[in-house]
Amino acid sequence: MASILFLPFACVFFLVSFVLPVLSHLHYPDHLKPNGLSSNNTTPSPFDFLKAMQGCRKGEKLKGVRDLKLYLARFGYLNYQKNPNNVTDLEEDNFDEELEEAVKSYQVYYHLNATGTLDGPTVSQMVMPRCGFPDKETHHSHNTNNPLHTVSHYRFFPGTPKWPRGKKQLTYGFGSRFPTRFMPPVARAFTKWATASQYFTFSRATTYQGADLKITFQRGSHGDSRPFDGPGGVLAHAFAPTNGIFHYDADDPWVVGAVPNAFDVETLALHEIGHLLGLDHSEFQNAIMWGSFTAGVTKGLNSDDIQGIRALYGN
Repeated sequence: MASILFLPFACVFFLVSFVLPVLSHLHYPDHLKPNGLSSNNTTPSPFDFLKAMQGCRKGEKLKGVRDLKLYLARFGYLNYQKNPNNVTDLEEDNFDEELEEAVKSYQVYYHLNATGTLDGPTVSQMVMPRCGFPDKETHHSHNTNNPLHTVSHYRFFPGTPKWPRGKKQLTYGFGSRFPTRFMPPVARAFTKWATASQYFTFSRATTYQGADLKITFQRGSHGDSRPFDGPGGVLAHAFAPTNGIFHYDADDPWVVGAVPNAFDVETLALHEIGHLLGLDHSEFQNAIMWGSFTAGVTKGLNSDDIQGIRALYGN
């Protein structure tokens, strides 16, 4: 009888001592809580359709190719727009030469073998959670007079938008329901960029409406032409100067620090603040401006990020 009673007690002890402390780190804004806690292990990602396409190559016709085209177009590798009213769209599921070139371009960007085939390493990279901003535009601006570009991979946005000369003091504000426990890590991210840039200073605005940089949690379609896609997939996005908008996807599990199956608020803040200041995605995997992220991992500024921000603002 004693051993029978011990088993339920042991289960309760394990739950209280080990499981609940981990779950307590996971946090959603109260007004945006999903039906259950998201987990990379149990929640399908909007990118999971790519797994069924592994091995797909030019000349094949396969259901899902049109979604692959939309994926690559979304992140800057292909000029493609699905049009259900267009008769020629009946051929959308053909893996054509243009798509092969787009896949090669993606593979080169992420330092994979440029086979043009949707091989295993390519699919593994594509399904990783990531920033919602495209990796590429039609043109990328580089500071060609900066010798650091011989060893660096940072990028600027097309046209090199940046904050006006003399606008060195920027204010930031949080939406009315932004979780208070997430405010300090975002503030730390601003402090790190201030130190790295040797140019900007940041302070919290007295009102959200009056802030230069506005930070909120959003979900789904939220009015900025870049809808979020639920758990996994796109984690956050921000816009180039001087837009000032920075959104987290509320459907993803957010934490402070490294917690399995969840994403660190400060790590994504560092990345998205880089966009707010004018940095595009870097081609260097260790840079904070690399476009994809791994759950349970924290990341800080890298020398590539620091060189990029100083090159952009001329210091």
